[in-house]
Amino acid sequence: MKLKRILLLFLFLAIGVFASEILKEHPSAIFGKDLVTSILAYDKENSLHLGHLFTVLQGKYFTMLFFAISLGVPLIFAIHYAIIGPKVFSHDKKKIFVFSMFQRLIHWLAGVSFIVLIPTGIIMIDGAYFGGGEFVRVCKELHAVSTIFFAIAVVPMTIFWFKEMLPIKADIKWLMILGGYLSKEKKPIPAGKFNAGQKMWFWTCTFGGIILILTGAAMYFQDFNFNSIINTGLTQIDILRLSAIIHDILGMVMVALFFTHIYMSMFAIKGAIHSMISGYKEEEEVEILHSIYYKKLKEENKI
Repeated sequence: MKLKRILLLFLFLAIGVFASEILKEHPSAIFGKDLVTSILAYDKENSLHLGHLFTVLQGKYFTMLFFAISLGVPLIFAIHYAIIGPKVFSHDKKKIFVFSMFQRLIHWLAGVSFIVLIPTGIIMIDGAYFGGGEFVRVCKELHAVSTIFFAIAVVPMTIFWFKEMLPIKADIKWLMILGGYLSKEKKPIPAGKFNAGQKMWFWTCTFGGIILILTGAAMYFQDFNFNSIINTGLTQIDILRLSAIIHDILGMVMVALFFTHIYMSMFAIKGAIHSMISGYKEEEEVEILHSIYYKKLKEENKI
């Protein structure tokens, strides 16, 4: 069964790459035959009037905010690590199986995609600071290819974790104490298999990721020949500007939460990343950081 899932995964990858090559051959009309139409429609009655807003946000604030997030979030975690330090759990107790092979493969597919998507996205936003030219164009293509792999991962990831990521009352308590990460004490934290922080990252990554894929596709291919859009009177320029603004705002949230996810899995909890390698978590880690899930496993005689 596992072998079939792996083969299915590689089939999706092959289809994604093939589809991307087909779509890249589709020429954009926005800077071609529709150029004059777009210019004449600029800021007309049915326009979204995003020209000035887009110019200010893209030329000034987005660059500054991405820079602040890229430096500020890791700095905050560096301070946390220096003052609080990582949580360390015993390796002498049982290990609890939490992630299947297929789940781990999908997770790593999405993770590796993000490792490429985030730096290339920041370079594209701040292209002028990196000298522009071929380097930024290469980053654009790497960003596009990585998006295909992320798109393949996001659907199964959403399906097999959807139910466990739904909010519960304990999530409010978790947020009020920030998951216990501001203390060195080992006290049981109210959380299911996934805590409120992981759920925030999941929903941003999946549904937010789908919006990023759609807005990114609009900017990359630059053509939206859908009647539902054409009938609104919006121009291609309107769609591109709106897509860019949404993409950048969601992108900032994604960058901040990705850095948080990396810190939590690699530094804040010593050895936590091994659960996405072997599929097992240490019993004490589950008992303390996922106390509700631990009690459930106990009641079901699974540990």
